Amino acid sequence: MNTFNDIKELFNALQREEKLISEMFSKRKSIDYKLSDALVLVDYKEDRIEFLIQKSVIRENGNLLELDGQFLEFFEQVLYVSEEINLSYIDENIKQIKENIVYYLNEPNESRKYGYLRQIKKTLRNIGIITLRSVVDLRRNIESTFKNEANYKIKQLKLDSLDEKRAVITNLIRKTLSIVNEEEHTFFNRALDEELTRIITDLKYQLNECSHNLIEIQKQIIDYLNQIKQQGKFLEKLRKLKYLKDNFTIEAETDIKQIIALKNEVIYESREIQPVKLSINYLNESDRAFNAIQRISVNYKNKFLLKPVLAGSISNDFLGDNMQEEIMIDLDEVKNRFIATSDHLFNFILNYDFSKEVNFDERVTIYCQIISQYDDELRIEDQFQIENSIEYAMIFSK
Repeated sequence: MNTFNDIKELFNALQREEKLISEMFSKRKSIDYKLSDALVLVDYKEDRIEFLIQKSVIRENGNLLELDGQFLEFFEQVLYVSEEINLSYIDENIKQIKENIVYYLNEPNESRKYGYLRQIKKTLRNIGIITLRSVVDLRRNIESTFKNEANYKIKQLKLDSLDEKRAVITNLIRKTLSIVNEEEHTFFNRALDEELTRIITDLKYQLNECSHNLIEIQKQIIDYLNQIKQQGKFLEKLRKLKYLKDNFTIEAETDIKQIIALKNEVIYESREIQPVKLSINYLNESDRAFNAIQRISVNYKNKFLLKPVLAGSISNDFLGDNMQEEIMIDLDEVKNRFIATSDHLFNFILNYDFSKEVNFDERVTIYCQIISQYDDELRIEDQFQIENSIEYAMIFSK
């Protein structure tokens, strides 16, 4: 395999073909990217595409192109859009922590001990981030499977598989907390410093949040599986009835006539409400009736009848065929286009073509509207920038 000579050559290649790679990545699920489409984005220079193929950035399959799996996985991981749940990576990190703790406790040299400690801190941070990302991916995959998978048997199998992954994540969280709280007292008593204390606190908070989410995910999976089971039974009965009907044996092999005869529902008839009229004697003699009348009369005490005022005739000037067109901004479309990019939200909206004149204040308003309506699809950073005396947060797509 012909690889890049150094990281500078890699960055230069990605920057030079940024338009092509960005387009292929955003269209990776919607279309098969053709060679003819790629040539347009590289000014019809086939040698530029051939260079990316030689360096294994993209792969050629007949007349189609696709991003290499290694680069595709890297982009999805960095941009938090991966649908794969890599649980083995968490397990490897746990093993790595245990190994480095043993090395730390048996190393007399302070410099090398600090190197092991630094690696342990890095791994603890990675576990928290990867676990959170795995839980988010798990929830997204569960909802996508239930809503989009048409085959009920495959849908059930996929949900069962995702439930197993949920159990694995739960077990990995338990192992991690056991290392921090129970198994390695000696190491944490010796090596505990301000940075490690902060990392452990953040890790416990992240894992606790993941645990609560996993409980909700388990309830969601059980609910989805029950719905699939009920729908599956209904469809199975429906297929049997259709089979009998198509073979003209439904009346002979079932008691459908007797069941229908016992049903008296009139589905489309409106329900009549019969008023209950109380007798005069009851109203005159019952204290309960008198108390009820008093309570009801309070609602009508201050009411008086208003005589409706008839409106005048409508002028002919308002009855013409005048038409007025206005270009409306579709926030959902703007959001979808933003998610397909790697830009931050404020800069994206500032340079977005709305097909009409939109001033700076209106673009700021659109920025705020998208945050309020689609906050669950956005990642809000703690960084801020200023544009035209307006301070805004750096926001990226999840």
